[in-house]
Amino acid sequence: MTDGRGFARPIGVAVLGFGNVGTEVVRILTDHASDLEARVGAPVVLRGVAVRRTDVERQIDPDLLTTDAEALVARDDVDIVVEVIGGIDPPRELILAALNGGKSVVTANKALLADYTGELAEAAERHRADLYFEAAVAGAIPVVRPLMQSLAGDRVERVVGIVNGTTNFILSAMESGDADYEVVLKEAQQLGYAEADPTADVEGYDAAAKAAILASLAFHTRVTAADVYREGISNITSEDFQTAKALGCTVKLLALCERLVDSDGKERISARVYPAFIPLEHPLASVSGAFNAVVVEAEAAGRLMFYGQGAGGAPTASAVLGDLVMAARNKVYGGRGPGESTYAKLPTAPIGETPTRYHVNMQVTDRAGVLSTVAAAFAEHEISISTVRQEGTGNDARLVVVTHRAADQDLADTVRTLADLESVISVNSVIRLEGTSV
Repeated sequence: MTDGRGFARPIGVAVLGFGNVGTEVVRILTDHASDLEARVGAPVVLRGVAVRRTDVERQIDPDLLTTDAEALVARDDVDIVVEVIGGIDPPRELILAALNGGKSVVTANKALLADYTGELAEAAERHRADLYFEAAVAGAIPVVRPLMQSLAGDRVERVVGIVNGTTNFILSAMESGDADYEVVLKEAQQLGYAEADPTADVEGYDAAAKAAILASLAFHTRVTAADVYREGISNITSEDFQTAKALGCTVKLLALCERLVDSDGKERISARVYPAFIPLEHPLASVSGAFNAVVVEAEAAGRLMFYGQGAGGAPTASAVLGDLVMAARNKVYGGRGPGESTYAKLPTAPIGETPTRYHVNMQVTDRAGVLSTVAAAFAEHEISISTVRQEGTGNDARLVVVTHRAADQDLADTVRTLADLESVISVNSVIRLEGTSV
């Protein structure tokens, strides 16, 4: 893209949103303009920033601010639109308008991508524009581009990660302080790690959106948030951590995306989010605080781990700027980045047919024959028991059972059977066990 005299003309950038991430994006664009020009091959010029109000004092030239995001996107001197507003509307309409106008888009909007990637990717394809979204998953951690490009020639078998910093902070604090969930949640809110309404984080919605994006990239299949099974951490107790410690494990909220192959060779995808026990020797077990990490297992590459700051203005802006440089280079040199790959079109397996291991904690009557009765309930549903132990006596007697891999529906049926047994007072908790090969 030249100005007619053989020199690359400036690449115009519009930023939609001026919160923590938008502020950092603008700062980097301004403070490192000469470096960015050298990396891109042309000046990268900020054309404007769309905000809700212009009467708020900000560290930016007020002439760059506008409340008319639609007009900013439509400007002829804008080549790339950076969307860091968040949410579905109006970002969806603004991004579509940009792509339909042939402008490239960089976004950090995981909620939008989890449900509308197909629509946005098709618009980008029709108009030969770039759609980049490295910042939508795990902040500054580069995981989207490796899945799209570095591992494009490999067969990815599994992606598992800690992709929500709020829940990881809460679980880490519960473990280190032996504290209950509600106490730690209030602390996280006071420290700014959790929102006043933490539902999106603690109930797994944020992680599920990211899991949908990861599964789509890893398995070349369009996966939406609705395809992802989801459980949150609000029912995790300090007792669960004590049990985990006894097992040599810890508790993490995991996003799991894996390729399932049945006995006939038929392939399906499982995408799910839930709290799980993982062994202390697993690479994700040591990821603490608000950090994120993603482990990718591929046929040829083996196990790869990506670790770092998963949220925050500066880390997320770093990922945004990486995408922005790629999109700008493509504008200068006339190229285009890889688009959506959905050739595999694999079906999604329901959670009931997804196998894993389970830890079942139940309160029982302390009398002879209870163990055999409980074991019979597991055998009735063809679930093999790995270990079983009794804790306490009298009214505080508990049986703790760890299973081998079994389908989720079979385990659910077993729990219902257990609940009907006279010798079982209550099933206190059922927590999945991940990260083992048994």
